[in-house]
Amino acid sequence: MSHATRSYAAFDPDSPLAPMELTRRSLNPDDVLIDIRFCGVCHSDLHTAKNHWGRTQYPLVPGHEIVGVVSEVGNAVTRHAIGDWVAVGCLVDACGTCSACTDHEEQYCEVGSIGTYGGIGRDGEPTQGGYSKSIVVKDSFVLSVPQGLDPAAAAPLLCAGITSYSPLNYHNVGPDSRVGVIGLGGLGHMAVKFAAAMGATVTVFTTSESKREEAFRLGAHHVVLSTDRAEIKTAYRSLDLIVDTVPVPHELRDYLVCLKRNGHLVLTGPIGLQEPPVNNGLLMMGRKSISGSAIGGIEETQQMLNFCAETQVTCDIEMIAMADINEAYERLERNDVHYRFVIDMSTL
Repeated sequence: MSHATRSYAAFDPDSPLAPMELTRRSLNPDDVLIDIRFCGVCHSDLHTAKNHWGRTQYPLVPGHEIVGVVSEVGNAVTRHAIGDWVAVGCLVDACGTCSACTDHEEQYCEVGSIGTYGGIGRDGEPTQGGYSKSIVVKDSFVLSVPQGLDPAAAAPLLCAGITSYSPLNYHNVGPDSRVGVIGLGGLGHMAVKFAAAMGATVTVFTTSESKREEAFRLGAHHVVLSTDRAEIKTAYRSLDLIVDTVPVPHELRDYLVCLKRNGHLVLTGPIGLQEPPVNNGLLMMGRKSISGSAIGGIEETQQMLNFCAETQVTCDIEMIAMADINEAYERLERNDVHYRFVIDMSTL
């Protein structure tokens, strides 16, 4: 039967998030009930709560970086058991039959995947996310948290982590790869860690001189101040792949000239932001390409979690109480976080 659970919700674009009693659906045979222990705070949570993208339906419970413990399972569930540490990312369902889904890329479902919050679930009700004490999710969209992986630091892997990991994985980054990362925020610091753990030579591009030593700490081999023309020139034609994590419009010219022949620049920033025009000659002269990448499918996300457990790669986090979420949003807008907030859900 359905049950009530505590949550924090946005009720309109301008008011602070506040407590709300939320009703979770009854378990279907293939559902899992999860007691949420930690939930990461993604910039997408802020954008959606504040209706920056113009499609938010209120009330809205954000949160799609969820880690918790299974407390109940449907009678057809075999992949997870009561007491298991599990995780839920940005998706809770997809059609399962289109070519994207059968290729294990549910994030590109041709019918339309269902988001952990802000979507319409199988019960016809709006989906509500992880700023809550519990959640009910279809078994096949629940991930296993490997042993040895810090569950709190693992939470942001469910969005920031997989968004950074997926393009590196798709482009087969390894010890012979030379990878550039633009930006050193929540996504960028994970891209640096992943690329270094994969054995690549990593170059970080940053506009902030103060982040130079931090980039080296995270695993970068080279750091280029992207406002310095002389430093940019040292990276010309040196990189196989550049992962661009910057969430605001910016010029791409100086980065495209840092690609080798057949190199790729992958955009991972939030949707809805247009880049300035690109001179197509920069692409033609070297058969270079610009592409985009969004999160990852369930299989790839599990692969990433397993990789993190093996290499001990996790997110740098700042723990907060649920009551501090509005202050955290204010800090997010100022880019004042090192590098992701995680909510301790025992404080709700």
